Amino acid sequence: MRRRMAALVAPVAALGLLLAACGGGSGGGNGLQDAGTQSVKSADINPQPLDKLKDGGNLQWPIDLMPDNWNYHQVDGTVADGAYIEGAILPYVFTQNSDASVALNKSYFTSAELISQDPQVVEYKIDPKAKWSTGRQFSWEDFAAQANALNGKNKDYQVSTTSGYEDIAKVEKGTDEQDVKVTFGKKYAEWKGMFAPLYPKELNSDPGMFNKGWAVKPEITAGPFKIKSIDQTGKQVVVERDPAWWGEKPKLDTVTYKVVERSALPDAFANGQIDFYNLNNDINLFKRAQADSNAVVRQSNNPDYTHLTFNGAASSILADKDLRLAIMKGIDTVTIAKSILGQMQKDTTPLGNHLYLKGAKEYADNSGPYKFDANAAKAELDKLGWKQSGDVRAKDGKPLKIRMVIPSGTPISQQTGQLLQSQLKTIGAQLDIQQVPTAEFFKNFVNVGNFDVTLFRWLSNSFPIDGSKGIYYLDPNNISQNYGHVGDEKLNKLLDTAAQELDDTKRAADINAADQEIWAIGHQLPIFQSPGAFATRKTLGNFGSPGYANHPYDYLKIGFLK
Repeated sequence: MRRRMAALVAPVAALGLLLAACGGGSGGGNGLQDAGTQSVKSADINPQPLDKLKDGGNLQWPIDLMPDNWNYHQVDGTVADGAYIEGAILPYVFTQNSDASVALNKSYFTSAELISQDPQVVEYKIDPKAKWSTGRQFSWEDFAAQANALNGKNKDYQVSTTSGYEDIAKVEKGTDEQDVKVTFGKKYAEWKGMFAPLYPKELNSDPGMFNKGWAVKPEITAGPFKIKSIDQTGKQVVVERDPAWWGEKPKLDTVTYKVVERSALPDAFANGQIDFYNLNNDINLFKRAQADSNAVVRQSNNPDYTHLTFNGAASSILADKDLRLAIMKGIDTVTIAKSILGQMQKDTTPLGNHLYLKGAKEYADNSGPYKFDANAAKAELDKLGWKQSGDVRAKDGKPLKIRMVIPSGTPISQQTGQLLQSQLKTIGAQLDIQQVPTAEFFKNFVNVGNFDVTLFRWLSNSFPIDGSKGIYYLDPNNISQNYGHVGDEKLNKLLDTAAQELDDTKRAADINAADQEIWAIGHQLPIFQSPGAFATRKTLGNFGSPGYANHPYDYLKIGFLK
């Protein structure tokens, strides 16, 4: 099951079915080639002009779970599946492109611009045609109410994040009700990621409404689609075209979101019950999709990667930074990726960045000094006093035994752990794998630092500082998502600098400087980025593997071929 998302970056247990530990072979009927022989697209969605698509149709969309709350900004509502549905019925100021850049959503706004840098002031101009389902026009009061709810000052609002909103000094009316001016008390570089989605002021009016008012259903919408039905018993949500929509008419009549167990996805697709599914890094599902005459496998750089988190707390054997770096050099991530992903992996180069993933135009490989080199790892362990003694090195009588915690019943994690075990044995380190109940994995182990190393996935997006600062910033009073307690003041300052740099080019340089420091302190080791493989019905146009362009999906252009 997909773990509940933080507002912008989310940890996910590395769940999956049993994988074949082999690659190679031909790509089969879908034209895929062996690993490493094809470039990876920023998106693979079967792009089609709208006149090639049918007017109408129902897209059947599998989800892992029903939202517990339709307010994405409330702590129970911050889930990926909920965000996918809300993208069809609610406004976003900016939308993500496949290469991680963003674009103004002109269905709702005529402009959104930084009009002053000191103080930072952003002006939003709302399209006068934009109306909520109540008939009320969007106004500056919607922005003011959302900022007030999410700024963290009133603890009765159970918010999933205060990022950006806590830096707002005031929201005020401009020249008219549809002119919004937001003044920041502290500079906030990634302001384009805010108000995503934007909710009506009625939701944010008081904590009770914010926390529980939309727990059953969205009470007010404003999108190309509206809610047709929500079936909690059958675990299904249907949205339909909203005749009050003022923008470009969507091609689809309806979208049906239905909960489908991951193990049942291939059969559901074969039986016509769903129109696509995420292959979730499973080579067996990949091969089955290739063999399905109604399916095509679409792949792109996906903002989702598997990594090792190291524990730098005093209680862990890996508290020593130099030991963490030596261990990192003993891990061959390319071999692991090939073994797990097989022919799904088109790009066989290691993932060399924690903040910008492949597919983002600002991506740079900063891993140079820390790449796999078993001989260098052995030499550094010798230098640190970890001397070979039989199969396992020791220092001051203490063996080099590292405890790796993974969730039970997760074959991908198990297979990765076994590969790591073999590689670390080569350099004289013993990896002891502890499998724990999946329900306890985050709560009782990861979140509280009860591990030496652990393995899971991060889901990312177009705003690396807002989404990742909590992972890498070291604050003894607020661990946030820095589960390994690894960090230093230099990294904190680099992250702070990037968070307040309003120039996009300079900020990208600052973010890459911060990533270099993340490598230097041995914080985490990226293992592989998801190959972004989806089984998609051949008749679908403008849909498939979207890269970063999933926040929200472009519902206006999705449709079935004529």
